[in-house]
Amino acid sequence: MLYYLFEYLESIMDFPGAGLFHFITFRAAAAFILSLLISTIYGKRIIDFLRNQQVGETVRDLGLDGQKQKSGTPTMGGVIIILATLIPVLLLAKLDNIYVIILIITTVWMGLIGFLDDYIKVFKKDKGGLSGKFKVLGQVGLGIIVGSMLYFNDGVTIKEQLPKDQQIVNKEGRKIVFGEAHKSTKTTVPFLKNNELDYSKALSFLGDGYEKYGWIVFIFVVVFIVTGVSNGANLTDGIDGLAAGSSAIMVIALALFAWVSGNIIFADYLDVMYIPNSGEMTVFILAFAGALIGFLWYNTYPAQVFMGDTGSLTIGGIIAVIAIAIRKELLLPILAGIFVVENLSVIMQVSWFKYTRKKYGEGRRIFRMSPLHHHYQKLSYHESKIVVRFWIVGILLAVLTIVTLKLR
Repeated sequence: MLYYLFEYLESIMDFPGAGLFHFITFRAAAAFILSLLISTIYGKRIIDFLRNQQVGETVRDLGLDGQKQKSGTPTMGGVIIILATLIPVLLLAKLDNIYVIILIITTVWMGLIGFLDDYIKVFKKDKGGLSGKFKVLGQVGLGIIVGSMLYFNDGVTIKEQLPKDQQIVNKEGRKIVFGEAHKSTKTTVPFLKNNELDYSKALSFLGDGYEKYGWIVFIFVVVFIVTGVSNGANLTDGIDGLAAGSSAIMVIALALFAWVSGNIIFADYLDVMYIPNSGEMTVFILAFAGALIGFLWYNTYPAQVFMGDTGSLTIGGIIAVIAIAIRKELLLPILAGIFVVENLSVIMQVSWFKYTRKKYGEGRRIFRMSPLHHHYQKLSYHESKIVVRFWIVGILLAVLTIVTLKLR
């Protein structure tokens, strides 16, 4: 909203300083600061409100140290993250940008699913919360919506570099490096020099014209990634500060990728896919990063509030959609390695337990407890030490992800 106000003031009144709002970097920095202030200043008020409404976490007894003391801690704190993200975005971003619209839809959609799950747990006293099949249905629904918008909307395009012999200098003396904007199902493959993969080619066995069915493969991939990453974030949210801190690291790395992908100069210099208008996502992403860091003020050990599924499902959904929108989803196994490992630890534990129970008559375990962070708790590591070490691993993975810009 402020973007359009200052654009009007500049065009009509030549208002001093209004031109700053044309710069994505300025608006993104302002969004980060504003979201950080909202989450830290008003976060306390929201926590007090949740406490007064007796919106407390019911902790299951898993035999972990310090677990019983957490019972009654306010939950649904994901509301802080959502509000601290959306308010700066509505004020500072271009609201007609298709990528910003998709991210707002993702935030509200996943936030509602998580809120419903937390509501059932807290007010209906049902520890199971929302049925797993309904969660997955909601995640699949979002994947279909996001995939359809990214595939069919005319505002979602890419520009590919022209061969050297086709790069010309125009009348203004500027070198034309990229071709015309066009629709594509291509994505970026890390560590390879000719690093593009076209999803539609999975249907090449259909013969001529297979490209028109590429949307089927693309939407399937989007559904799979959104479901997997949101569940991974949900599983990671098990000890104070782990999910919020790990996610903030991933999000800041994604902000860099979004800005580079939407900037034609840096896209040319780094030889990456240029995605017109995608740079506007940087405003949303840094607002989201500020909200996560501000939430950490109250969520670090000992936590004054838990994000609940309202926060964890939303975080995972947003990270997945950002990565897909900037065609970097194949980097998620590295960047979101914490989520991947947490997911895999549960899958391995459950699968091995069922297999050994069927084969030997009793279930056996790989880990002392899953997800993985609980395994280390069972080994008597303090949760603060576990969280900080996971953050360090997350930083290393983020650096490795960023290095892929040139490491091919």
